[in-house]
Amino acid sequence: MDDIVVGPLDLAARVDDALAVQALAFGLSAEEVGVRRHIVLRHLTNPGARALGATTSSGRLVGFVYGMPNDRTHWWSTVVEPYLRATGTEGWLDDSFVITELHVHPAFQNRHIGRTLLTGLTAGASEPRSILSAVDAESPARALYRKLGYRDLARQVVFPSAASPYVVMGATLPLTG
Repeated sequence: MDDIVVGPLDLAARVDDALAVQALAFGLSAEEVGVRRHIVLRHLTNPGARALGATTSSGRLVGFVYGMPNDRTHWWSTVVEPYLRATGTEGWLDDSFVITELHVHPAFQNRHIGRTLLTGLTAGASEPRSILSAVDAESPARALYRKLGYRDLARQVVFPSAASPYVVMGATLPLTG
C-alpha cells in the first residue's frame, strides 16, 4: 500500500471527500451524491456506526468504509429481509455488523486498500458476523468479498431506484483474509 495509511475516519467531517471517491468508483451523478450525503450523515447518528479511511501522506482520502450494527428497522434491512427469508437466511439480519459502503478511488485500486479497510472495520465489531450488499455481477469487489469469507445469501435483490439487482452476502467474523 506504499504511502497509504488506513485509520479511523471522521466521516461526518470528510463526507464530501468520501462521496467524491464513491462518485468516481461507482459512477454517481451530482444529484445522487447529494442524496447520498444526507443518507451518510443520517447513518452516522446510529449507535455503533464507525468508519475507516485510506489517506495518502498528503492527507488525500482515496478510500473509505463505514458500517454499523444491523437494525431490522433500518431501510436496507426492510428491503432485503423478504429476499433473505426466501432463501432461509433471514437470521443473518440479527446480531450482524452491516458494511454500508466501501469504495476505493479507481487510481488506487488493486493495492489491497479495500481488503485492509474491510478487515480493519470488521475487526472492531462485537457482532459474530457481517453482512453487505453488492451489485449482483461478477466484479473485483465480489471476488474480494468471497476471498474474505463472504458468501451469497440472496441474489437478484432489487432496491428501489437502483439500476441493477444486488446480492446480499454474509461472513462470519473474523474475516478469513
